[in-house]
Amino acid sequence: MENWKENALQTGDDMLALPKVVPLALRMQAYVQSHQANTLDPATGAVSNETNGDFQSPYMLKLLSSAPLSDHISYYFASIVSELGNNGTLFLDDAWISHDDIFGSGVGMLLGHFQISDLMFPRETRMTTQDFMVYRMAGITYERGASFNRDIGLANVALGLANGNGIDTSYSANSAGFNRPEMLFDNNKSKSVFGRIGTRTGPIRAGLFGLVGKQPSGGAAALYPTTQKGTRETDKHVLGLDFSADNGQLYWFGQLLWNRWSNFLDDSPTTDRNWNGGFVGMDYVYNERWAYSLLFNRASANEFRGTNTVYEGIEINTLTATSSYYFMRNAKGIIEVNLDMQPITSNANFVGHKTKEGYLLVGLDVAF
Repeated sequence: MENWKENALQTGDDMLALPKVVPLALRMQAYVQSHQANTLDPATGAVSNETNGDFQSPYMLKLLSSAPLSDHISYYFASIVSELGNNGTLFLDDAWISHDDIFGSGVGMLLGHFQISDLMFPRETRMTTQDFMVYRMAGITYERGASFNRDIGLANVALGLANGNGIDTSYSANSAGFNRPEMLFDNNKSKSVFGRIGTRTGPIRAGLFGLVGKQPSGGAAALYPTTQKGTRETDKHVLGLDFSADNGQLYWFGQLLWNRWSNFLDDSPTTDRNWNGGFVGMDYVYNERWAYSLLFNRASANEFRGTNTVYEGIEINTLTATSSYYFMRNAKGIIEVNLDMQPITSNANFVGHKTKEGYLLVGLDVAF
């Protein structure tokens, strides 16, 4: 923002720009949910946790910070104190440093860990509690890496590299000797390469996304009936098309993703598996108090069908409707209904869509 220095501490040093107060924010979500889903063991079919009513509070508690450090450099991080019932561990979510004009070239840079899918639609700013599911299933969310972008004519071009193994684990660099402090954040030789070209015509925005990278193989059905991974590194390719538009009150958006997981399953290591999916949605801002949202998630397991693996569960067909009421700018109540339209699978194994995923959710989303 052009006036960012007005909120900086006056130190008398032109080379030092500090906020007058530590820039911290808090966000908390608390829900009550009635749902159809159960916990099912894909190896035995045993069903547990059959409750159909659930107090999900806090659903998420997050600590955030961001500030400009110069005319071109800023930082952002978000730490999850509690999410999805996991307490006692502070988890670093997004964390990056950005520069909007490297060496005066007009190229912007993001360095840290971030969601690759943010190039299309940031999951953090969606209006529904229900997720953009195809991003999660395709594995294009949180990664450590760097992303560069530049406007070229009517197009915005982004190109990036990422480790490709997520942000959950690091590895000791112990080859140098006893008790060295170095840590490795990547565990293989390859990097994921991704990019997007986007453009805008009037109110309509569209983009083409692509990613080439590696991922662990999927375990053979006979050996790993759960989500346990195999031991090989396999190729994955993602191609995406996104589109959106708005008139200042009605916002609509959509995403299509095509995925190829080459030589993926350990019991068929020479076979490529393709699947595709996407979502479409709309947000309607009725007035400063009320907003309404619809989100349709759809994915087809395609060549994972009949493999007797959990990847048959890529199949999804849900429609979500959300009503948001703003008590204040930073405090809203929501009511959300999720309709699961995917038929329950009748095959003999215990993978795939064995329980419905519909729910009714009521809750609060507040921040400071």
